[in-house]
Amino acid sequence: MKPPSFDYRRPTSVPEALAYLEDLEDAKILAGGQSLIPMMNMRLARPHTLIDINGIAELKAIREENDHIIVGALVRHYQLQFNRVLQRQVPMIGQAERLIGHEAIRTRGTIGGSLSHADPQAELPVLATLLDWDMVVQSRQETRSISAREFFLSYFVTALAPNELVTAIVMPRQKARGHIAEYAIRSGDFALAIAAVTLSTTPTGLVESFSVALGGIGDVPWRNPEWECQWINEASTNDLFRDIAESITHEIEPTDDFNASADYRRKLVSHLVLEALKEIGLAQSTDDGTLTQRRLP
Repeated sequence: MKPPSFDYRRPTSVPEALAYLEDLEDAKILAGGQSLIPMMNMRLARPHTLIDINGIAELKAIREENDHIIVGALVRHYQLQFNRVLQRQVPMIGQAERLIGHEAIRTRGTIGGSLSHADPQAELPVLATLLDWDMVVQSRQETRSISAREFFLSYFVTALAPNELVTAIVMPRQKARGHIAEYAIRSGDFALAIAAVTLSTTPTGLVESFSVALGGIGDVPWRNPEWECQWINEASTNDLFRDIAESITHEIEPTDDFNASADYRRKLVSHLVLEALKEIGLAQSTDDGTLTQRRLP
């Protein structure tokens, strides 16, 4: 199918893009186009104007700044997967990227586009929630920072104003080992559920820090810091991992849809959290810390 007719603008700077976004009626940003173009082809979106930001060089950089990594909104999935700075400082990105769609999608899709699309079954919104990323957004009037837990509001809805553009993502350096586990019916499909976990322990084997974010179970990624805190200073053992996996089933209220029942998703999340915790525990017990990716049968 072909999209309906539209006007086209290709700015070469952020101020020019923001001017188009504010002045033109019913304009949409075109980054990787992996979600917007299919929606236009199916007549689910009919923007009057596409503002193609791929010519804005400043949105394509990755740089280290103090204790953070600043990633431009136009950085593509394959770059996130193989960038050496990110491999060293935020290694969970590489894990997540291997699970996203297919190679063609990872070649064109962008981090800013994925986060702005706000699909609760997508990996990057879950990771952003887990690792406390901040989205830097700009309008003609101001620049502001929005935390991941405030950015995602509902299905495909974010805190972005109509005249705002995500220009960068600020990522703290990942200090704890992490693992992301998901289950999809077919490779490349959106996951029925995603569990992303970080865990660090003291030299004596007690839990020092712990966090969990879930995707695919509601309208936004799920995280509950108060629930996470109860496991601090517990002995990091397989018994604890099983207790955590069982406990989380009582904390969540998954959605029911034609892909899976709420009860199935609740049990699936428990399995995925347990898998992620065991992978982290295995990595902590080996010299090279190698993490492996597995899918449930």
